[in-house]
Formats: sequence, structure tokens, C-alpha cells
Amino acid sequence: MTSILTSTLKNLPNTSKWALRFSVRPLSCSSQLLAASAAQPKSKKTLAKPNMRNIVVVDGVRIPFLLSGTSYKDLMPHDLARAALLGLLQRTNVPKEVVDYIIFGTVIQEVKTSNVAREAALGAGFSDKTPAHTVTMACISSNQAMTTAVGLIASGQSDVVVAGGVELMSDVPIRHSRKMRKMMLDLNKAKTLGQRLSLLSKFRLNFLSPELPAVAEFSTSETMGHSADRLAAAFAVSRLEQDEYALRSHSLAKKAQDEGLLSDVVPFKVPGKDTVTKDNGIRPSSLEQLAKLKPAFIKPYGTVTAANSSFLTDGASAMLIMAEDKALALGYKPKAYLRDFVYVSQDPKDQLLLGPTYATPKVLEKAGLTMTDIDVFEFHEAFSGQILANFKAMDSDWFAQNYMGRKTKVGLLPLEKFNIWGGSLSLGHPFGATGCRLVMAAANRLRKDGGQYGLVAACAAGGQGHAMIVEAYPK
Repeated sequence: MTSILTSTLKNLPNTSKWALRFSVRPLSCSSQLLAASAAQPKSKKTLAKPNMRNIVVVDGVRIPFLLSGTSYKDLMPHDLARAALLGLLQRTNVPKEVVDYIIFGTVIQEVKTSNVAREAALGAGFSDKTPAHTVTMACISSNQAMTTAVGLIASGQSDVVVAGGVELMSDVPIRHSRKMRKMMLDLNKAKTLGQRLSLLSKFRLNFLSPELPAVAEFSTSETMGHSADRLAAAFAVSRLEQDEYALRSHSLAKKAQDEGLLSDVVPFKVPGKDTVTKDNGIRPSSLEQLAKLKPAFIKPYGTVTAANSSFLTDGASAMLIMAEDKALALGYKPKAYLRDFVYVSQDPKDQLLLGPTYATPKVLEKAGLTMTDIDVFEFHEAFSGQILANFKAMDSDWFAQNYMGRKTKVGLLPLEKFNIWGGSLSLGHPFGATGCRLVMAAANRLRKDGGQYGLVAACAAGGQGHAMIVEAYPK
């Protein structure tokens, strides 16, 4: 493995200085493969701020996250978003008329329903007088939907907001080539037969080549998987460590699913098909089976494979967010407070997936907390290598001093508190919907185990990231 990493790093000059620092600090999660001890109840201060409204999550749901190309493949994104909204209405019994605003996140938009929040809301039976808009911020799109809701409530513009997200990777827009699009538009404008024939004479067969969407950075033209492979090499994260972490994610997700802990999942009767009741991407395997897979991006020496990457997923999520006084007036017992949050951005080439490393210390400092105060960590798992590289970056004084402008490291994340009900590698990652899943997982884990603070964090395309503190609502 050392020779493979060395060979890879020779072709990665931008990362060699990182590798020299981290190659002697390997992180193995073997001994903690299924670490999942419960958070211990603690008595801590509340993060309520004077003269500011407390904002709460009443509840949140998601339809099952499915592998793309399976049961949702014949639907449209607004169908999934509508199902999440209907599931939320059924779970909370909130009167539709009290909802002031609806916000959804999405990434790859269906052109027919570009404001998918509005179409889903109308389809779910909300009043046409209830405004709705759609946001996009790559993998933190529903995080942006949630924090936009927080802003509306904190400013007094709204009392009750539904925030969510949706993604349908089974049917992504595939466009004609630009030359073909231009010809079709020009033909539409042509007024005479002669003009049309003149345009058609310029047609060439290569005009028919389609433009396929790619999960790649526009600014660098690099796919996220390729970037993850470079990041893993830069931080000397081995293939074995990545496979071990992937196995951990799937094993913990299967355990949580079997024990009924994924209570945010609501059943969805797919039109013309059976009712879907659970995520279908959870597939515990063995290290021996995982080791057989070939690299998916940097060949033949890369370490990122299909098994230690999150898979293309269809799904939707929705949360009911209110001002605390409004929730209590309506008779609800909220699940959690939404507290401090931050967004960060960094170099999209060499630090594309390091958002959690940069966002975590900022949100902790903003809230006046330390790593030891956090009972529950819920981080987005884009790739095993991305998670483990963030672990190493956060546990490095050298990285903190040279890249983050900090005197000391953030600290090592405790696996016994980290993603113990599985994560995006196993549960799935519908780009626009994952943020809500993270927050609800944190809230439900805090409620079950008696912890007080959860920290949610995620990376996103463009070199961006997000982190938020979730505080358990007193029982």
C-alpha cells in the first residue's frame, strides 16, 4: 500500500507536502469498527440567546432513500417532494393553513419544475397563497433550506416554515449538443422554407452527440470522486481504512434499520407499484469482498471504489420548523432547537471536501462549546476517504497552523459518537435532501440517548461546507 500511495503522490504535486506530514500518522478504525456507545446524559447550559426567538424542529421525515434506477425511476422530483410533504403532514397533523412558507433544496433540476418547492406544495394540497421557493447549494442544499427558514423565523417574517430537499438521479436532464440546440432555435425562428433548408444544410451527425451531466467541478473540470482520491492520498488514507469505514457505515445502518431507530422514514406508495418502506442501499458485506473492487476514478492505483463512495440516490425529506412560542401554542412538543450555524468556502481544487474541518471549529466557537460538549456527531459521508481525511486534518496541529490560521488542532472526532446509525455511504445521498436527514438523525439520537448537543456538518461541491449545532429539547 505504501508503494501505491508513493506512486500516486508522484503524480500529485499539490498534495505531496500534506502526505509527508500525514503518512506517518495513519488512522485506522479497525478497533472501533462498530463503536456505538450511547451518549451520556449531561447537565449543560442552554444556547438560548437573550432577545432572540428560539427556533425549534417539531419533527422531520423522509421517504425511503433508494438506489437510482429502482422504484422511483418513473417519477418526477416533485412527486418525491410531495410524498415527503404528505408524510410530514401525516406525522405532525399540522394544519396546512398555519404554514407561512415552504423551502426546498435540490441540485440537478428538472426543467419542467424548476421551482420544485412550489409544485410539490401545490401537489400536497397546500394553499396557493403559501409562498414557496427552491434553493441550490450542492450537497448542502437542504441545509440552506433549513437555515433560510431559521432566518425567516428569527426576523419575525414567519412563524412556521417547512424546509426540505429532493433529488431524483434516475432521470437527470440530458441535453442536445449546443450546436444542435442552436440549430433547433434558429429553425424555430426561420420564416421561409429557404431559410429552413439553408439551416438544415449545415447539420452534421456530431450535432446529435448528447451532453451528459457530470458530478464534476465547473471551475476545475475534476470529478468529485477524482478529488476524493487525491485527498485520500494527500492524507495517507489507505484503501483498507476506507473499506473498513464503509463496512462500519453499512453495518451500523443495518443495525439501526433492524432496531427501528430510523424513525424519520415514512412509507411511500409508489404509483403503480408496491409501497416502499425502507432504504434499499444498506448492504453490509465483508472486507474481503470490498477488497475485490477496482478503483473507480484514478486507475489503476486509486483507492476510491464504488463501495467506499456514496451511491447515486433518489429521495426527499421535509422538516417542520417553528418559533418555539408558536409550537407550544399549537400544542407541540418539539424535538430540538436549531442553534448556531456557519457556512464556509475554500479552495475547490485541493480542499474540495474539507468543509467539515473548517466549519466545525467555527460553529463550536460561535456557540461557545468545545468538542467534548458534543454528544452526537452527524457528518455527511460523501466518500470514506473524505471522512477519514477530515478526521486527520482536524487532528493535526500542522494543518491547523498552515491552512486554517489556528494555533492548535480542532481535535479528533470520537467514533463512539459519530454517525452511529449509519451515514450517506449506506443510507444514501440524494444531493438535495441529505441535510435534513442529518439534522433529524442528530435530533432523534439526542432524544433517545439523553444527550444535549449535536453537531451536523457536510462538505459540498464548490469547496463549500456547513455546520450547525442542534440542541435537544427538554423532555
